[in-house]
Amino acid sequence: MPFLILTRAGFDDIVARVAPAGAVFHLNPGVATEEEMARLRDAGTAVHMLAPAADPRKAQEVDYALQMALAAGETVWVERGPAKEAPATPVKERASAAEAREHQALHQRLARTAGVFAKSALRTLRKGGAGGHLMVVPYLGFGNAGKLWIKGRVLDEPIFKVQASADSRWSNLLALYQRLESDQVAGERVRAHFQGQSLETVTDQGGYFAFEITPAGPVGDGWQTVALELPDSLADDGQPVRVHADVMVPPRTARFGIISDIDDTVLWTNVTNKLNMALMLARSNSHTRKPFKGVAAFYRALTQGAGGNEDNPVFYVSSSPWHLFGPLVEFLRLQGIPVGPLLLRELGMREVFKLTSHGNHKLGKIELILSFYPDMQFVLIGDSGEQDPEIYAEVVRRHPKSVRVIYIRNVNPDPARIEALDRLIEEVSATGTQLILAPDSVFAAAHAAAEGLIHIDRLASVRSDKREDDTSLPAV
Repeated sequence: MPFLILTRAGFDDIVARVAPAGAVFHLNPGVATEEEMARLRDAGTAVHMLAPAADPRKAQEVDYALQMALAAGETVWVERGPAKEAPATPVKERASAAEAREHQALHQRLARTAGVFAKSALRTLRKGGAGGHLMVVPYLGFGNAGKLWIKGRVLDEPIFKVQASADSRWSNLLALYQRLESDQVAGERVRAHFQGQSLETVTDQGGYFAFEITPAGPVGDGWQTVALELPDSLADDGQPVRVHADVMVPPRTARFGIISDIDDTVLWTNVTNKLNMALMLARSNSHTRKPFKGVAAFYRALTQGAGGNEDNPVFYVSSSPWHLFGPLVEFLRLQGIPVGPLLLRELGMREVFKLTSHGNHKLGKIELILSFYPDMQFVLIGDSGEQDPEIYAEVVRRHPKSVRVIYIRNVNPDPARIEALDRLIEEVSATGTQLILAPDSVFAAAHAAAEGLIHIDRLASVRSDKREDDTSLPAV
């Protein structure tokens, strides 16, 4: 676990409470003596000195130090220094009694207000369940008349902080860290209740659980409700912890479905640069991030279809971790983008910002969706930044009758990448499916209108949406 430590009091606080083996300390110059740093290294701590030093009273300097610590793709515990005190100098080995009392008073003040991530960072040292009631996080499920699929996670965690548009970078970073460092609970029994029947499963090592429910009777169109409970964990009222999961069943009016990527397709994340992605997530939240221009109106037009009331279902398949499920759903709702099931990735905190292949994950999730709707055609939407075109081309190879059209947002101007996309366009076209390389949502919407996927009158709203977005660039 990495720690950004700016004052002597913060150093003493962390050293007293954190096992040294495996920890990473980024220290302000003068915070610890050479002998103390040598002892830490001998005990298994990686010790790095900040250059230049960061004044804990100056947010800009602390922010710069944090960015240096994040350069390796880390998530860092950050000490927020006192409002008035200057950075502490090393404590002499033979401090006077008065100096010791003064140091202890500063230590107590910092222990109350300094480390914005102290509780979250140290929570992993406790056993699961020690923090109080468990929390069930149900994800949006989907299904058909004969089968429902639900996924969720059990955490030893308080309710996540609700974010607002006025939140500072520090507040955003705290909320992000809280989600990434949440304590999963393995081996917890979970029950699902639907149409009078009950099913039971156990969470895996990541705290995840999943149900595939065969309904006892007919299932109506639209969103269905499945009750979930933890029979071994009681709430304040003495009853098992209970929540409800929403499961989407496409209506009979739907003519096609939409499967969309999120990263750099709907929401600008710069996913190909994990450092910039980490900084973007830390500096902004669901209220302050913006979608790509015209995306909201285009996706609404697709769900409405050419008839205007088709209610075509939309699914989001992303390599983002499940930790970000809540903020992503909130982002969709705030931006007026149709909400649908999200199929994200199971990742540990250390893997979230690493450059790892995501092709197999996305392909597997798309296969799962198609297995529920074998008679439905889909519009696939992605970007050229990573592997979306290759993944979607493979879907066409496997299921040529299931894909109506592919829209790829061109975000990579590299000539070699364009040449590779041209080859994919030819390959996909040979199957009768179109792969459209679109510079923006207006271009894609115009093509969709010509293909009878959206009503031509919706083009005006997509253009208008794009013009409004022109005045508000994506948060960076």
